[in-house]
Parts: sequence; C-alpha cells; structure tokens
Amino acid sequence: MLQVKNEIKTPMKFLVILGTARESTPPNPPRLGLRVARACVSQIYQGDHSAELIDPLDFNVGPIFKPYFSYAQNNAPSQLKSLANKIEAADGYVMVSPEYNHSMSPALAHLLNHFGSSFFSYKPSAIVTYSAGQWGGTRAAVVMRTFLSELGCLPVSAMIQIPKVHEVLAEDGSFIKNVDAEGWADYFGRTFTQLKWWASAAKNQRDEIDPRKFVRSFKRDPSQRNTPQAS
Repeated sequence: MLQVKNEIKTPMKFLVILGTARESTPPNPPRLGLRVARACVSQIYQGDHSAELIDPLDFNVGPIFKPYFSYAQNNAPSQLKSLANKIEAADGYVMVSPEYNHSMSPALAHLLNHFGSSFFSYKPSAIVTYSAGQWGGTRAAVVMRTFLSELGCLPVSAMIQIPKVHEVLAEDGSFIKNVDAEGWADYFGRTFTQLKWWASAAKNQRDEIDPRKFVRSFKRDPSQRNTPQAS
C-alpha cells in the first residue's frame, strides 16, 4: 500500500466484517466478497495497526434470531460471545457488502443486528461495496450510512466501491496484474486514512472521557427515547 506521510502512530484494532454468506456466485468466481474483505485487511494492516476478517460463515449465530443482549448474563452461545468481545475491543470497522435490491446485504444486517449500539458506538466505520457489474454496489452504500449511524459507528465520508470486482482482485485479495495496482491502493488509502484518523481521535477521547458516564441512554425500554410529554 502507498505510504502516507504523518501516518497515525497509535496502534489500533480494526474488524473487516464481510456481508455475504453465499458460498458461490455463479457464473462468476465463488465468493467475490471474500476477496474484497481480504484486500481490505491487506490494505489497512500496516505498522502497529491490526485488521481481522470476520466471515459470517465462521460464526454460527443460530437459525432463529436472538440478539446477544437477550441472553442472560454469561449465557450466550460461545461463538456469539466471542464475536461480541471482538466488536467491543475494536477501534473501528470496515463493512463490506454487495448490493441486494438496491440495499445492503441481508447477511450483514442479520449479523450486526445481534449486537446493540453499545458495542459499536463512539467508533468510526468505513463502507466498502462491490459488484460483478458496473455500479460497484453504490446504492447499498447509501443505505449503509443510515444503518451504521444508528449503530453509533459513524461512517467516514470516503467510501470504496469496486465494480467488476473479479477483474480487479484475485482470490487472495491482491490486485490482478493488468490493473493499476498503485491507483487502486491510493483509492483504498483515501478511505482507510480517514478511518484511521477518526479511530485515533475517538480512541484518545474515549481514553480521556468515558462518554457513557455523561451521555444518557435508555436502560429499561425504548420509551426513554420519547420526547417529553406536555403537562
């Protein structure tokens, strides 16, 4: 990846969360999203920064939807608890999604919906979309901005869209030989430099001031979000 001057020095942990559980995408090569996620890990991993790929196929969250916070304390399934710990420990997130019906991936929404905003909040995120066609999942990215904002991990302004992804990335996430690898690395770097800057700023502020000590959030039920009623 291109080296950026004045690179952020604070060591940070990022999760690259893949938003597809499909094992094949005929007639294209299998699991196009996996190569995108691998590219993100490779591009963001430098110096003391770490990036871990979260593949939904590696986490069995159960056939019936039951969010993590619905389980009694310390009684959640081990894989769900492991993922909750990873999300809570991360300093930022890269959300990778294809486009389904002009929206984000159901697999990504399903996975993220298992965890409340308290796991993601006061941290930044980056949006990465892709497609086998010419649009690169741009309409999914628009929807993802609202979704991620509600989770509290505000997306940075720069986004990554990759059209005809099978003509850009190899299965291991490297750039295919006949593409402009330097140009693509610079394109990824624009988004990830923003992500690292905001992650560093948020981490420093969280270390100095715990936001949950002075920001009131509902604890009992959603009605605590309601506007005050007229007397």
